[in-house]
Amino acid sequence: MIIIAGHLEFVDKESRDGAVVAGAKEQEATRGEEPGCLAYIFSADPCEDRNIQVYELWEDEATLAAHFHHPNYTNMRTVLRSFERTGGDVRKYRSDLSEPVYDDTGTARADFFTA
Repeated sequence: MIIIAGHLEFVDKESRDGAVVAGAKEQEATRGEEPGCLAYIFSADPCEDRNIQVYELWEDEATLAAHFHHPNYTNMRTVLRSFERTGGDVRKYRSDLSEPVYDDTGTARADFFTA
């Protein structure tokens, strides 16, 4: 599984909010049309009024690679670039293990506890 996570920083709240609204169509299209897309979210950060939080989840490298050649990817980049940004950092991570946060007793666990 591939996780993409990070943030994009815009020049002001209005630019950030404009990018969130303008990108909704591309997010919906990516989720609905692209095999292997498990999550694709560009959301306003409730604590930093100039930031969008980015979260994507892909089945594997092949589906992420296909996304990078899909019109939805190009369209989303065009949308985001139409609003002035001042920075950001978005990274990809490989994940080979996934477990629930809460165990059978409802306790939140930081350790990996299933076999």
